[in-house]
Amino acid sequence: MTPRTQAPTATHCPYCALQCAMSLSPTASEASGTALKVAGRDFPTNRGGLCRKGWTSAELLTHPERLTEPLLRGDDGELRPVSWDVALERAAAEVRKAQAAHGRDAVGVFGGGGLTNEKAYLLGKFARLALGTSRIDYNGRFCMSSAAAAGNRAFGVDRGLPFPVEDLGAADTILLLGSNVAETMPPFVQHLAGARAAGGLIVVDPRRSATAALTVDGAGTHLAPAPHTDLILLLGLAHVVLNDGLLDRSYLARRTEGLESVARSVAPWWPERVQAATGVPATLLRETAGRLAQSARTGSCYILTGRGIEQHADGTDTVTAAINLALLLGLPGSARGGYGTLTGQGNGQGGREHGQKSDQLPGYRKITDPGARAHMARVWGVPEAAIPGPGVPAVELLASLGRPASPEKPGGVRCLFVHGANVVVSAPDVTAVREGLRALDFLVVCDFFLSETAREADLVFPVLQWAEEEGTMTNLEGRVLRRRRAVDPPAGARSELWIMNRLAALLDAPSSFPDDPETVFEELRLASAGGLADYSGITYARLDAGEALHWPCPDAATGAPPHAGTPRLFAERFAHPDGRARLVAVRTPAPVPAAPTAGAFTLATGRLLEHYQSGAQTRRVAALAAAQPEVRLSLHPAAAAQLGIADGAWVRVRRERAVAGAGLPGPSARPEPVVLARAELTSGIRPDTVFLPFHFPGLAAANRVTEQRTDPISGMPEFKTTRVVVEPAVVEPAVAGPRFLASAVPSHREEQ
Repeated sequence: MTPRTQAPTATHCPYCALQCAMSLSPTASEASGTALKVAGRDFPTNRGGLCRKGWTSAELLTHPERLTEPLLRGDDGELRPVSWDVALERAAAEVRKAQAAHGRDAVGVFGGGGLTNEKAYLLGKFARLALGTSRIDYNGRFCMSSAAAAGNRAFGVDRGLPFPVEDLGAADTILLLGSNVAETMPPFVQHLAGARAAGGLIVVDPRRSATAALTVDGAGTHLAPAPHTDLILLLGLAHVVLNDGLLDRSYLARRTEGLESVARSVAPWWPERVQAATGVPATLLRETAGRLAQSARTGSCYILTGRGIEQHADGTDTVTAAINLALLLGLPGSARGGYGTLTGQGNGQGGREHGQKSDQLPGYRKITDPGARAHMARVWGVPEAAIPGPGVPAVELLASLGRPASPEKPGGVRCLFVHGANVVVSAPDVTAVREGLRALDFLVVCDFFLSETAREADLVFPVLQWAEEEGTMTNLEGRVLRRRRAVDPPAGARSELWIMNRLAALLDAPSSFPDDPETVFEELRLASAGGLADYSGITYARLDAGEALHWPCPDAATGAPPHAGTPRLFAERFAHPDGRARLVAVRTPAPVPAAPTAGAFTLATGRLLEHYQSGAQTRRVAALAAAQPEVRLSLHPAAAAQLGIADGAWVRVRRERAVAGAGLPGPSARPEPVVLARAELTSGIRPDTVFLPFHFPGLAAANRVTEQRTDPISGMPEFKTTRVVVEPAVVEPAVAGPRFLASAVPSHREEQ
């Protein structure tokens, strides 16, 4: 690895959407195992702080497992190095073969929320023009789609935080639902200091997470509702606001529609009924609603949501209920507070704006909108008919892998490209997903390590890491940031832009596919112009000059000053044509019943401080892996005592009942998947709930037992309320431990 310069390079952390600012400096230290030194950089989101993941991020740049040449699977089942010419020719040949036999949609693309804006944009264009397929979606469908759907129908646009994160510092009350920021994005916690000092941090979580623990000693309130009752809790808070006259009637009359239908829908949820369903005391419910209303009138109040209330089969409705509560209090677009959702992945915001989603075109345009299609046809220089229609969301896309055509369903994807995702660990029901990958005719994976998904591939393209590339990212505030190259990449690795450029040429694709990031961004500016997520006024030069540019940032008229961007949305109007927000009445599902099965619990999955997403990167950092080397199941001591499970003992976690193969090839029923984990007894979780982190592979993969059930509006999977049975497990000492758990599931053809 060769540093680009001896001076520090200003860039941003490669992990979460807080996108903490950092600088990278060359170092001659041999002991550190890296040629770069990481330093925090003063910036509004992190104020110079970084978490453990950020401090160790540069270690991966010189990791011995780094991929530096293409790998092609031979007839013997082994992956072996080949030249780039051979690899690219083979990929193009497999595309032509699949589409000749099964049609254009036989080729699919699965993207990622960690790709730069440039790569996300060009990947959508590549799928639709070079491959001619509608079958593209991405892993952001797993973590942001319900919040996006709710934001779109309430406000007419989806931006995680429609205000700068610094605004939270002035709040005396913050209601935080389903997010453990103290572990997932630790530098964010400093923005909660004002609310904590005022005793107004209210955290909703069935666990006493690190974030919930911030409410102790008078700093706030922890509400721990029963699993799958977040929606009822929010309806109950809205009921109190309406019934006790705490709503902002002037704001509602001026700026919203739909109050009457929402009032009717929450009428049945009086506090005592909510208490019976959620376990949250009625007095505490009334106190919380009163606190929110008082703060909205005389102080500063924010409502923030995270994955904990979104990753449900009714996640869109639950987020909608949170937005309804915010609107009743007059918060969105006001100077007294607001509503926002905490984007997770590094480019979770930008990655969903410019064409990776199955139903969208760049600029957050709908792919079914004739005007949007005509605009993109002009930018791309192709007939409008050349742009495919909408595809299918991620879970449905993965369920179609290798599926033969039938009278009931068209044939599924036969050749798949995966960019920036590790679906063998991160997708719901990973056993079914692995079967689908193995049923493909050809699988291409772009990665810089041999991830669990790359191990299943027929062809692996080695790509660049974050500090080796130029580009832009969009953080959780909708602020566009510059990613800068600090080191030269290994000689054999290539950017995804370069790969798409070469493949597009081999496939005789129309339009152009530049491999220079700034050239791609200039095209993205044109493509997004006039859209909801308008980047047309943003340039590399302005970003490099240090301007803070939040979208929408349209290109100014000739002679006018450049547009300053929009750090605060909704101050004057919402994005619906009439400028008004929509209160949307939602239906209430029945709470998940307590099953009679012995040892049955509701499983919630989530993150740990030391690891990120599927763990493909953080499990390779020695300090992080040593801190969290294996999967542990959080279990209440009372529940453990009933099952005869001791702290640190091995347990088996299985679904309460077997689930069919969800339309995948092969038998309709599969052997029941299980997770093997160590029990970690804690009183910080409800006795009816267990928790597993989702960062581990093999028998330790939490998503072996999650289901493919999805929200009907957003397509987001149900990750938070799977019914499972926990049982003691006998594990031989010789096979116990993280290495066995990770390798217990053989990769593609190892079992043959």
